[in-house]
Amino acid sequence: MCPQFDDHSQRVVSTGTETRAVIAPATGEPLGSVPESTAQDVTAAVETARKRQAQWAEVPLETRGAVIEQFAELVLTHRKSFLDTLQAETGKSRQTALEELLDIQSTCEHAVDRGPAALADEPRKPAFSLLSIATVTYEPVGVVGVISPWNYPLNLAMVDTIPALLAGNAVVLKPDEKTPYGALLLAALLEQAGLPDGLFQIVAGDGETVGGRLIETVDYVSFTGGTETGRAIAEQAGRNLIDCSLELGGNNPLVVLDDADIQQAAGGAASACFSNVGQLCLSAERIYVERSIYDTFVRAFVEETERLTLGTDQSFGADLGSLINETQLQKVQSHVDSARESGATVQTGGRPRPDVGPYCYEPTVLTDVAPDSRVACEETFGPVVSVTPVDSEAEAIERANDSPYGLNASVWSGDLERGEHIARQINCGTVCVNDGFTVAWSATDAPMGGMGESGIGRRHGPEGIRRYTESRTVAVSRVGPLEFPDQLPTEWLVTGFVGISRLRRRLKRTIRTVRD
Repeated sequence: MCPQFDDHSQRVVSTGTETRAVIAPATGEPLGSVPESTAQDVTAAVETARKRQAQWAEVPLETRGAVIEQFAELVLTHRKSFLDTLQAETGKSRQTALEELLDIQSTCEHAVDRGPAALADEPRKPAFSLLSIATVTYEPVGVVGVISPWNYPLNLAMVDTIPALLAGNAVVLKPDEKTPYGALLLAALLEQAGLPDGLFQIVAGDGETVGGRLIETVDYVSFTGGTETGRAIAEQAGRNLIDCSLELGGNNPLVVLDDADIQQAAGGAASACFSNVGQLCLSAERIYVERSIYDTFVRAFVEETERLTLGTDQSFGADLGSLINETQLQKVQSHVDSARESGATVQTGGRPRPDVGPYCYEPTVLTDVAPDSRVACEETFGPVVSVTPVDSEAEAIERANDSPYGLNASVWSGDLERGEHIARQINCGTVCVNDGFTVAWSATDAPMGGMGESGIGRRHGPEGIRRYTESRTVAVSRVGPLEFPDQLPTEWLVTGFVGISRLRRRLKRTIRTVRD
């Protein structure tokens, strides 16, 4: 089973006898097996969660926050187990695993710090200021279904789970079938932190059986994964009239302007493109460089790329680890082969490295890539990036926006005002200036999500907490029913209302004019 900690597979809600093997990408060998849930198991898990949720919603917010704080501390205490587990089931480098672990701390801290304000009752302007009151309350939606991916199985599960729990909901998590062990360890530590039994449950199995039933039975769905699967989830959620948030695919652009610090941009681009071997939804896959600095940038970028090291051991020595499996390796290789056939030049990389691990692949830089090639148009989700010259910043913006996706983008410039000006014209949910993605992702008080085919909804910020609530307006009349008084003719009332409305608009226009 998974190294360095006890087997928590019994935490999967399962009454059947079927199991699924979990394969270690670093070796291609089985780590162990996990029970599979049936559709009936999912229904039972949601029913239990719903019963527990009603009680949890009555627990004071401060107490719920204390559980989350204790959970964050336990994650740090058991960090070695988490790091070993992450590397075992994902094949990622230990450095990348550590980044994922630390991100859980940011998620918990943000939820506890910002949750009270995001969930507090909110006074709103009433219809008649002296006669009535309007207040918005934020109530938990009920049971949240979280469907998490394999590339960041810990933090992408918790970034959706933690705010849901804080808001008073129960959560049923379906981790990707390739990476269940980290989720099981998370469940154990949430229980140890004091989360009541049944509030956080795990179901395991394929998306069609387990994921489909989960969407049918929960009150909200949070999904991270591919765009086509996201479409199907949104359609099913829509039929059930439940809300959802979907972080989907991306083919993220990175723009280097002619006044950028080339060495800084080259190093930043290497990190932006190849972190977690490119298996990151925020990774840059298309680089556009103003022509006057293009050759110099390509040389510097290739040098930075060739400094990156591959490895699959449990030390902090290697920069990059393994792709997740044979399927992903074949996809990466096919994108590179297709680009070559269309005339692309491989500046560095472009080949698998079975000497390091069965699914390892070198970080790859391509130039002369055809605009209609798969690399240019599709999400590779691997260590492959194209670099293309552009003749102006206007062309850079046009090329960056020439995609159905809109998740993340990056702009590099020596003039921060210019960089921000360009960033505001790129159609992505987050756009970073002089950084690949970290500066946006780590700003947990700011929302993050996609435009276009990169999804709907937002994580982080107050939006990422309130998405798990239903707003309720409570309106109070201080004087009883607000009706036309019988003592006055209706025509008088209408005339008075019209006059007051016109006077208010004139006063507002005058105030705006004076202020401007």
